[in-house]
Amino acid sequence: MFLRILDRLEEILIASLIAAATLLIFAAVVQRYMVGVPFLYPLVYNINLTWAQELCIYMFVWMAKFGAAYGVRTGIHVGVDVVVNMLDPGPRKKIVMLGLLCGALFTFVVGTMGAKFVIELYPTDQVSPDMEMPRWIIFLCVPLGSYLMCFRFLQVAWAFWRTGELPHHDPGHVEGVVESPAAARDLVR
Repeated sequence: MFLRILDRLEEILIASLIAAATLLIFAAVVQRYMVGVPFLYPLVYNINLTWAQELCIYMFVWMAKFGAAYGVRTGIHVGVDVVVNMLDPGPRKKIVMLGLLCGALFTFVVGTMGAKFVIELYPTDQVSPDMEMPRWIIFLCVPLGSYLMCFRFLQVAWAFWRTGELPHHDPGHVEGVVESPAAARDLVR
């Protein structure tokens, strides 16, 4: 139950951040070019979107940190496994486990260093340049995203240890699209 809630929250956060950043960038660009149109100038002159670029950068950083954890969970994270897949099953399992545990260790170290940085930044009054948002909130994505990614590495390692299967993403699969008319009939039933 907890894992399903965490999975859904992760997906909602990533989708919401990318959608909001895209809409904000679109609005800022439209506003910037509407100022040059004489009859629209009075309508858009007082709209201040100078903070939009800064916020979009922060939203994309947060999205990337949580998106990396999503990538580990679903098997779409970048990895070079050509040589590993050529190994016999025994050595392959050991090498894959070593890689997953090294990934967990690395992300744990990055998360811990990020947490230390955020804890040291919290009592200061540092704020971002345009939005004047406390900087510790901005950098909170480093420990949160890294610890989530560490958890995902351990989750994949545990599943691989038990089943010998890694999460796999089929780039040709589109959710909601069926491959044959017979499969479509089965979905309707």
